Amino acid sequence: MVDVSGKPAQTREAVAVGFIALQASTLDLIRQNGLKKGDVLAVARIAGIQAAKQTQLLIPLCHQIPLSKVAIDFDMQASGIQITATTKTIAQTGVEMEALTAVSLAALTIYDMCKAVDKSMVIQEVRLISKTKV
Repeated sequence: MVDVSGKPAQTREAVAVGFIALQASTLDLIRQNGLKKGDVLAVARIAGIQAAKQTQLLIPLCHQIPLSKVAIDFDMQASGIQITATTKTIAQTGVEMEALTAVSLAALTIYDMCKAVDKSMVIQEVRLISKTKV
């Protein structure tokens, strides 16, 4: 693990995005809360938040970071859902891995909840779009 003890604690924020391609009929079921497993976006939001909080247990050598913010947002589009995760902390190292983990697990949760009705789903374009420190 990298030694960050010599670095100052700073406010740090990261934003990651990802996309899950879904059939139009699946998107309609999500909008109507018509899937047997329940409210897909509510469950995916909680999964993303939990994932961000557990990143240090999932990714080897990742620092344990006290998160002050994790926000998961969804943008329903014609061909799927864009997922955005924003993470924030005051720490000696950044929170980009937490944002990326949150997006990934939110997408996997959507996949899991919709797999019975959509065999063509694709998770794609998971990436970091910003990383800042103040």
